[in-house]
Amino acid sequence: MSRAQRKVDHVNYALKTGKSNDQGLDDIRFVHNALPDVSFHDVSFKTQIGDLGLRSPIFINAMTGGSAAVKHWNRQLAEVARETGLAMAVGSQMAAVKDPAQEDSYQVVRAVNPRGIVFANIGSEATVNQGQRAVDMLEADALQIHLNPVQELTMPEGDRDFSHVLRRIEALAKGVTVPVWVKEVGFGISREVAKRLESAGASFIDVGGSGGTNFARIENLRRAQPYSFFENWGIRTSEALLEVSQVTSLPLTATGGIQHALHIAKCLAMGASAVGMAGFMLRAVDERGVEGTVQLVEHLHHELQVIMAALGCRSVKHLIHVPLVISGQTRDWLEARGYSMTIWSSR
Repeated sequence: MSRAQRKVDHVNYALKTGKSNDQGLDDIRFVHNALPDVSFHDVSFKTQIGDLGLRSPIFINAMTGGSAAVKHWNRQLAEVARETGLAMAVGSQMAAVKDPAQEDSYQVVRAVNPRGIVFANIGSEATVNQGQRAVDMLEADALQIHLNPVQELTMPEGDRDFSHVLRRIEALAKGVTVPVWVKEVGFGISREVAKRLESAGASFIDVGGSGGTNFARIENLRRAQPYSFFENWGIRTSEALLEVSQVTSLPLTATGGIQHALHIAKCLAMGASAVGMAGFMLRAVDERGVEGTVQLVEHLHHELQVIMAALGCRSVKHLIHVPLVISGQTRDWLEARGYSMTIWSSR
């Protein structure tokens, strides 16, 4: 099967399979603030990922590209990003790095949104030259490097050699002209991996927890003999974000099953500087079109503003000081990993 056809299959299967919605965020509760001492109208969404200033803490995360058949998805998503002020990442650009005929399916994002924040994306097998080509292709503001060993192992034609990945990430971090942002594709970053990525020179980390689009499930639909054991694999978004936030000073982003404004607020309070939505946005443009998705994003912004006002937070960075009560499987995970819940409940 061609790489281009595989990209089409990934989009179609992502729309078909949906999300598990077991990202752990129902285990997180805000401690109510009866004296918020803030005006709803003073709440600001502006946030920073390192030196990158974002108009919104929501961004459209990496999904697709590499085929003329899926170019329209990137065009529509870029239109949504332009109209709402969201940053946007494209899917893996290795298809275009290897076949320049596929570049247009990614470049449409910058063409539609010339002044927006756009993130390039490449796999951890990439060389510095390939990473820089991905950046230059989009005039990108940062480069995402995706980690996806479980997906590759499940993919019938996927990679089987993951040696020297950290060395390549270090070379990319030193060699490309924009910040390097390392992300998982939906199985989570642990604290041990986060510390190694920081040592390698990563500028940001996306914890990419489980609970969203499940690429093991997608690849299993393409296998004659599925690896069903990978379909419940990984670290949930709540667990990954909370444990990683305790061991690194790098800016963090959270993706993996984010469905509504309360999820977004919780992730920001747990340590994320911004929150990515991938399958949610893909499904929105598929069902509602560009105009309907713009309205949906505006509604998310309104609800987030309401939540922040209720918590007494004038800005995104103030959410990190709101006390959280953690229960359920997330509490079990964190306690097994040696954390006391008072880190979050007594702040």
